[in-house]
Amino acid sequence: MARAMSRRFDQGQDEASKGFIFVPLGGTGEIGMNFNLYGCDGAWLVVDCGIGFAGPDLPEVDILLPDPVFIAGQRDALLGIVVTHAHEDHIGGIARLWPQLRCPVFATPFTAALIRRKLNEAGLMRDVELNTVSPGAGFTLGPFRLRYFAMTHSTPESQALALTTCYGTVLHTGDWKFDPAPVVGGLSDEAGLQALGDSGVLAIVSDSTNATVEGYSGSELDVKKSLEALLMDLPGRVAITCFASNIARVASVVEAGVAAGRHIALVGRSLNNYIAAAQEAGYLRDVPDFIPEKAIGGVPDNSLLLLVTGSQGEPRAALARIAADTHPHAVLGEGDTLIFSSRVIPGNERAIATVRDSLSRRGVTVITDEDEFTHVSGHPAREELRKLYRLIRPQYVVPTHGTWRHLSAQAALAQESGIATILLENGDVLQFGPGRPAIVDTVPTGRMAVDGERIIPLKGGVMVSRRRMLFNGIVVGSFAMDSAGRLRGAPQISAPGLLDETEVELRNEVQDEFDMLLRRLSAEIRNDEAAFISAAKTGLRKIIGKHFGKKPLVELHSIQV
Repeated sequence: MARAMSRRFDQGQDEASKGFIFVPLGGTGEIGMNFNLYGCDGAWLVVDCGIGFAGPDLPEVDILLPDPVFIAGQRDALLGIVVTHAHEDHIGGIARLWPQLRCPVFATPFTAALIRRKLNEAGLMRDVELNTVSPGAGFTLGPFRLRYFAMTHSTPESQALALTTCYGTVLHTGDWKFDPAPVVGGLSDEAGLQALGDSGVLAIVSDSTNATVEGYSGSELDVKKSLEALLMDLPGRVAITCFASNIARVASVVEAGVAAGRHIALVGRSLNNYIAAAQEAGYLRDVPDFIPEKAIGGVPDNSLLLLVTGSQGEPRAALARIAADTHPHAVLGEGDTLIFSSRVIPGNERAIATVRDSLSRRGVTVITDEDEFTHVSGHPAREELRKLYRLIRPQYVVPTHGTWRHLSAQAALAQESGIATILLENGDVLQFGPGRPAIVDTVPTGRMAVDGERIIPLKGGVMVSRRRMLFNGIVVGSFAMDSAGRLRGAPQISAPGLLDETEVELRNEVQDEFDMLLRRLSAEIRNDEAAFISAAKTGLRKIIGKHFGKKPLVELHSIQV
């Protein structure tokens, strides 16, 4: 197992541009935000550009993005973004980060259909060169000879990507599995992978999500059969929640609902978007007409199946609103059933538990994959990884797409198979050639927060202040002064998140102490605006700390009279 100490990237150094290199800027050592760079003698490619979802450790943030600062600074040498498949953690950042990258995008038809919708929503469709590449096709960008290989996953047209340069060939797996009976799409291209291995592969950059799981990940066909059997016996309304992007699961749920004689309603905008994109690309053409959300109330309970977004407990998703009884059309109550047909993404445990508990309190029977066979993963378990190693026979395995525990598990597995491994972190520069592969440098990396219509640094001043306000509140001291620096009238305190409107006595006590503090400041300080503001803030912070044991964000509002 190779893990070298590397020096910090410096704009005056050019190690990060030499030879054939790989630089993960997101998705290595974490789940989500996949954003990978491949370089060859100064030319660059981005492979995937995804988002991540903040967990309970970041309550002030919903959506995260990888920081593209390193490659944005070299966008004149950026040949394009090549996308492996259509999941949000691989495409969700394209519309948001493209203005910093400004390069062509390459994707298969289904993935391109979804990207097109995102670009339209962002008003970028006329600006972005979106190229559609047939599944399994080859194409060339600068010094890179690229070829897609069909892989089974939980969404159509997932592709592994082979990148060949004068220094050798690397296979970037994307998300994949070996499923003998996928419900949507074809089998993984084992013959093509075998032929690629015969031609010689330097390294696999490989999905590690299930590297801790023995055996096989399981077949989508078995989930479909299980859901069909389960739906036959359930009374009342039934709702099933899964990822909207899991088109294979959507197809399984629809077929199970039809077999059970139930009318199906889609609840959640993203479901309609994904199904429309799938139909545009030639999938899900034979599904029945769905019941509009507004017509749900007119369908008998025993004849209704709701397919619902929000399986991760997202507070604004349809499932959370159903659980809180605030959805305008979809209702679940006593005698109804909710089935989770998805896994729990690490970090979402608390949000999912809250939704489940709310549904149970309303008398809804909640079924998860711990109770019934309702889910299989779209990622390879250990036997599938071993099979890929046998097909490709790489010299090296570079684990990606997972936490450090997942990466280490795949590294150990590859070593058991006699394959050298290289463990990376986001920002490491791995030089595949010339010479023996090694970590030669690091580049700037980080995470950005989506804040409404803007993208801002997660560790920048705005988010730091918001986090401080979240846990400690904010205090605003307001006062009026004349031109001679004398206080006019009594200062006022506003402290949302700290002082309740009913705590009049405590508020008056704090205001009196602040008044006394301001009046005691010397004339010298009063005549120096910067010194006055600093002394007033420090004093107010101490007063609040004495009364509340908190260190809130403190702001001052002064008026000259």
